[in-house]
Amino acid sequence: MKRTNEFEVVPQSDADEELLRRLLDASAALWNEINYERRTNFENPDGDVWEIDEYRGRYGGTIGASTVQQIERKNREAWRSFFALREKGEANGKPGFWGNQDEGRNLRTYIRNTSYSVEWGEYSRLEILVGQDLKEEYGLGYRERLRLEVRGEPNWKGYEKQGRLKLYYDERSDQFRAFQPVTIGNSRLAQPLADESAALDIGANNIVACTTTTGEQYLYEGRDLFERFRETTQRIAELQSKLGDGRYSSKRIDRLSRRRTRRRDHAMDALVRDLIGRLYDGGVSTVYVGDLTDVLETHWSVRTNAKLHNFWAFRRFVERLSCTAEEFGITVEVRTEAWTSKTCPNCGSTKDTTRHQDTLTCLCGFEGHADLTASEMFLRRHETVARPMARPVCLKWDSHEWLESPHSPRPNEEYTNPQVASVDSA
Repeated sequence: MKRTNEFEVVPQSDADEELLRRLLDASAALWNEINYERRTNFENPDGDVWEIDEYRGRYGGTIGASTVQQIERKNREAWRSFFALREKGEANGKPGFWGNQDEGRNLRTYIRNTSYSVEWGEYSRLEILVGQDLKEEYGLGYRERLRLEVRGEPNWKGYEKQGRLKLYYDERSDQFRAFQPVTIGNSRLAQPLADESAALDIGANNIVACTTTTGEQYLYEGRDLFERFRETTQRIAELQSKLGDGRYSSKRIDRLSRRRTRRRDHAMDALVRDLIGRLYDGGVSTVYVGDLTDVLETHWSVRTNAKLHNFWAFRRFVERLSCTAEEFGITVEVRTEAWTSKTCPNCGSTKDTTRHQDTLTCLCGFEGHADLTASEMFLRRHETVARPMARPVCLKWDSHEWLESPHSPRPNEEYTNPQVASVDSA
């Protein structure tokens, strides 16, 4: 069974960092070229997205032939996923690019399992393959690999086999990070106690609303967390306004940005750990996550967009969720959640519903928590949901952990129309 180790990677010198950045940048440039060729072939009625040029001659000297192969394979996987979702009517766009040359590429690469090694111990280190041209330029021997320091303890140290390494630069935390898929024996796995499912709705005010097939619901309230994020953002904007022409940052601004990001990431990581633990205890084996693209398209206020575009790091959240879920033997699937936030669970209408803040009402008489209702409708698209729902558990962040609030919202499916209630009870 597969699991994932995540850890920080630290270059040991300025030259090593420069070499690593060039390797990641070249990998991103390669991805963009391959992806552009495939997108062009896709638009051509006579084109074939699987027929692309040979890139090892151009990029092998920089990133190595095996890494060229892994980038092409990863891009091919992205296109296969796109076509699979397209057949289901759930595709929300062709595979995208990793930044661009003018505004900066997303520094990222994928390294074959035989082209890197990790040694764990008091001085843990990662060694990765580098193209021969870069080796000569930076003084590495013919068989030498780039050696990098590793910080952090692995979740799965005694693994049987390692998979393709993902190595990237996280601009928000100013760190190089790595994801190492590993295979471990079944005897070490934590298996869910049952085969239940859960669905997560990601929102602007409530970070996560969750519904399970057993009728349990969890709500992670994010207003206070976002307010702290917004206050720091405003402070950064004030400092930026005082900078001279042509300057966009300073050491103080960089420190505030890193502190803001780490504070948010700490809360998100704790949320994931708390939620997955609850779902595991409830026998959940599959978690459906709503694609944030739908949220971005249906919210338009400046304040909401600030929450979603600046505060939310969706890709990182899903990666953390997937990695943590793997530790418990839980599968995470990202699916479209279009219209779930506007659908009445009682009559199925999307036209007769009205949302006001956290409440969703319908002309049929339904009244319930909007985000919890959305997560329930999202789950019902894929699974049979037990009813009625238990009283939702509301959790708030106290800067250290997520604590249950005594003022949890009432269960969904409350009827405010007396006629509807009387008919239903009859």
